[in-house]
Amino acid sequence: MIDRRTILATGAALAASPALGQSRRATQFPKGFLWGASTAGHQVEGNNVASDTWLMENVTPSVFADKSGDACNSFELWAQDLDLVKALGLNSYRFSIEWARIEPEPGMFSVAILDHYKRMIEGARARGLTPVVTYSHFTAPRWFSAAGGWTNRQAPRLFARFCDRATRHLGAGIGHAVTLNEPNLLRLLKTIGLPPQLLDAQRAMLAAAAKAAGTPKFVAGNVANAEDLDTMQTIMVAAHKAGRDAIKAVRGDLPVGVSLAMFDDQALPGGEAKRDAARADLYGAWTDAVRGDDFFGVQNYERARWDKNGKVAAPADAVRNWSGNEVWTPSLAGAVCYAHQATGLPILVTEHGVGTDDDAIRARFIPAALADLKTAIDDGVPVQGYMHWSLLDNFEWIFGYKPKYGLVAVDRTTFRRTPKPSAGVLGRIAAGNAL
Repeated sequence: MIDRRTILATGAALAASPALGQSRRATQFPKGFLWGASTAGHQVEGNNVASDTWLMENVTPSVFADKSGDACNSFELWAQDLDLVKALGLNSYRFSIEWARIEPEPGMFSVAILDHYKRMIEGARARGLTPVVTYSHFTAPRWFSAAGGWTNRQAPRLFARFCDRATRHLGAGIGHAVTLNEPNLLRLLKTIGLPPQLLDAQRAMLAAAAKAAGTPKFVAGNVANAEDLDTMQTIMVAAHKAGRDAIKAVRGDLPVGVSLAMFDDQALPGGEAKRDAARADLYGAWTDAVRGDDFFGVQNYERARWDKNGKVAAPADAVRNWSGNEVWTPSLAGAVCYAHQATGLPILVTEHGVGTDDDAIRARFIPAALADLKTAIDDGVPVQGYMHWSLLDNFEWIFGYKPKYGLVAVDRTTFRRTPKPSAGVLGRIAAGNAL
């Protein structure tokens, strides 16, 4: 049961906050601005048994801290999730359609599953919510990754076939379409510098998955070895373009883009060359590839500071998230401004959030980041909307259920959804379309 009174009471209690109490004229967002929350199929639906990620969770050895299992049971409780988005005061919902459910074997498309996602899209529309639909949010069918995944030269054709079939069934109700979610994530993680022991364990897991699938090479969208990253980038760029063209061939007026994981990259004195080289490596292939797209999706969580030697550690007194990394609210506006500068496209914030057990950090983080985003809009950056990650506390890939990004807590046994105070903060801003 969704407790709307809790949501509204929380919003009212926070109304006196200075970050939320500025004049309407000064803080009004553009008309038609999309206010939403994001989820991804594998992370919330549960029992995505035909997917590559389900296999990796269940082989030995595995780097996954938990198995996704029932997740948030959103495959069954999707209507409750839509009711929750509506009750929060939001006007859009970003979710993904699961390729592994729709095409569990090559060329075999499930009409029943397509109808399931059609009901979700129509259910969103019936509640006044704009559906922002991601076609590939990391996961793929097991057969796809067993054939080399995004290192397979046939991948763009296979992805385009899926995009064509899904759009013919679902496209009429979609508001915005995202082809690929964070196709640059593994390059970004390489920049952070993952521990060698984790990389070795990941290699062993991929070998075990390949053996279980009876194939020489198993590669997933967010789990791959370092030597495959350049090939993956080339093929994923081609897949984005092929997917975009397939979607547009079915519904030419549907806005299509890709979402990228982006730091707010900042140069300290002498660090300009390092910052620019990092941007070229992390984003350059994509900021070129999106020419002709309708929008560019930005997913930002942190900043990266660069000096002449490389990436600089966060200040000692920084507010920290669940993993010990810095929480720095202006990073969203910085990433959005650079993304628009680099692409010339309108920006849709498809993810932004903070992983923390302390919801008070999230409740302060949201209005502060949105104030900076509004300044960027006032300075001329065309921003179409803001999707917070995440609607629900969910399955966070190799980290399992430990990180808490949700506006809403989920009981892992009963699946009861309980909005947090931060949900009231975002909901009040969204309902008024203003800070």
